[in-house]
Amino acid sequence: MEKVRRLRWDLARGEAPAARELARLLGPATEFNVAFDLPWPWGGEQFELREVRPLNYIIGPLGSGKTRLARRIAEALPDAAFLGLERLADGGAAAQARLDADPALKARVDQTIAWLVEDGGMVSKALVALLTGLESEGPSILVIDMLEQGLDKATQEALIAYLRRRGPYGRPLFFLTRSNAILDLDAVGADEAIILCTANHSPPTRVAPYHGAPGYEAVATSLASPEVRARTAGVIAWRPKVA
Repeated sequence: MEKVRRLRWDLARGEAPAARELARLLGPATEFNVAFDLPWPWGGEQFELREVRPLNYIIGPLGSGKTRLARRIAEALPDAAFLGLERLADGGAAAQARLDADPALKARVDQTIAWLVEDGGMVSKALVALLTGLESEGPSILVIDMLEQGLDKATQEALIAYLRRRGPYGRPLFFLTRSNAILDLDAVGADEAIILCTANHSPPTRVAPYHGAPGYEAVATSLASPEVRARTAGVIAWRPKVA
């Protein structure tokens, strides 16, 4: 099914497959697998991450362990880095300092901002901080905490469209999200994967983006509009200390 979805995705974009590509589709899928033990709140079960895609959504309700899983993925995958919410500290001052010291990076960020603004996005310190991490050279894989943090709906939609346009050869990204502007289940393509962390702390699972698939409803109910997400910004799950 994944091979067919990828072929249809390419055809929809006007890209007819070459003969060698058809031959590859007939063969086994290339997989990048890594296995590691899950951190708390899981019980130390082993988790196998298979077929890393250019866009990998990490989704789940509050307290389901999304951030802990993301950090563990960044530790386990080779040449990966974690971009946390500290990027927003002091109005993104650290990102601005990096841009001031690196003209090439600033040029890439400015170009991306121009594309996003053309698609309806709005410039903000949160966007600049995020793009500074996205456009920086270095790690082969980037894991991002709450991709949409600080961004309005139009900017979120422009951002995910930009990330999708990178195609199947873009640097793999893992990112947490609870926004249905970022994760539009009707728009998920062949180069994307959804990883669900459940409220009962069962091991995370891959979820197919269609009605009736195991876990689909749980993913759908974990998402909310950017307006609702803005009202609940800063809410965290807290575990009381046991005496």
